Amino acid sequence: METEMEMEIELELELELEMLSAVRVLGRGAMGTVFLVRNHSCPGCPFALKVVHKSSLQSKFEADRRARWEMSALARLDHPFLPTLLGSTETDEYLAWAIPYCPGGDLNVLRYHQTDRVFSHSAIRFYVAELVCAIDYLHAQGIVYRDLKPENVLVQASGHVMLTDFDLSRLLAHRRPQKPSNIPPSSTRLSPSPDDPYHSPPPPPPPAHRHNKHRRHLTRMLSIVSEKSGLKKAKSARVSPVSRRKQSFTSGEKSNSFVGTEEYVSPEVVRGDGHEFAVDWWALGVLTYEMAYGRTPFIGKNRKETFRNVLTRSPEFVGKRSALTDFISRLLEKDPTKRLGYEGGAAEVKDHAFFRGLHWDLLTEVSRPPFLAVTEDLMAADKEDRCQEFNIKEYFEKQRVQPPSSPALSASSMPSPSFDGRRSVSFTGF
Repeated sequence: METEMEMEIELELELELEMLSAVRVLGRGAMGTVFLVRNHSCPGCPFALKVVHKSSLQSKFEADRRARWEMSALARLDHPFLPTLLGSTETDEYLAWAIPYCPGGDLNVLRYHQTDRVFSHSAIRFYVAELVCAIDYLHAQGIVYRDLKPENVLVQASGHVMLTDFDLSRLLAHRRPQKPSNIPPSSTRLSPSPDDPYHSPPPPPPPAHRHNKHRRHLTRMLSIVSEKSGLKKAKSARVSPVSRRKQSFTSGEKSNSFVGTEEYVSPEVVRGDGHEFAVDWWALGVLTYEMAYGRTPFIGKNRKETFRNVLTRSPEFVGKRSALTDFISRLLEKDPTKRLGYEGGAAEVKDHAFFRGLHWDLLTEVSRPPFLAVTEDLMAADKEDRCQEFNIKEYFEKQRVQPPSSPALSASSMPSPSFDGRRSVSFTGF
């Protein structure tokens, strides 16, 4: 565990690119490059640094606006399943900001290493519950996320999730005042199922140190996947914010931007009807389906077929109907006004039978989530990284001289087997 001094150092992190040593490139995209950086003032506190090289911005104004918005959004966040802004800096050439490093990779990596590349029912319930809490917090802040996918769900050293990458998010006004739902209605706190390790008996009245008595102990561990495994990151099929009609925010309730990731885009976005917070519940349904079946529900041979499926096809399920399939079906309702979470927000989602018996107030106290990065592997990776440090500014200078080839990416950047290249697209191609 971090000491109070280490936590204080992180919160007071000062960034000077000339003084920072990166040990690895975690990922690279249109919006910038993410580095794993060693904090020399706190050796046990590496962090992820996203650096935007201003001269490389394709659509300079829009990309600069999105980068600054992401920093602004991160500065607003204070939630265990969301990143915190550790520090930021700007020069004439660069914008950079730091967030906590998540050594467990992402849900894409985790699913890829499961039997049949699908998660167990209890693991799905655990991760989706934490995502519901994260989305609940964001919506209460007036932030619609708009890019939920497994690659953006990182796994912290503790095994809990961290939802990251906020450049496609934006502020929207609610139809009615919102606040985060802490504990769902009593209908969800029913008798537990004996075969589910995340079901637990109702807790007694809270004693002074209740958190020590309610820690779960699931023992499955996950080794960090080596970069030498040969698996490469496919391009993300991100749809950049392209307005399909003149935007009007007079009601403060909807955005008309065509934005998201191809396989997770909601019907109202494809139709250009305008969208609001319900798009995040749709994407959660797609993600939950992918965790359960190893593929997304509407993927087609090409973008046009995928979008047609989003508009017309119902998700296909195998086996008997269950609380899980009903949960997915209600999230994947084509009409956003009938979608689970539209009227009642996260409280309505938490009240679904899929989460029956789950103690929402104890999620953060689960000490042994389904998967943990093995300590020995973390130490080995840290030792190897120490021999590969490089200067960030020198890295970009080399890129100017020699365009980058496909980098060896970390485990958190591996492709999902449910797609073969999620291409970057705009609506004009549909």
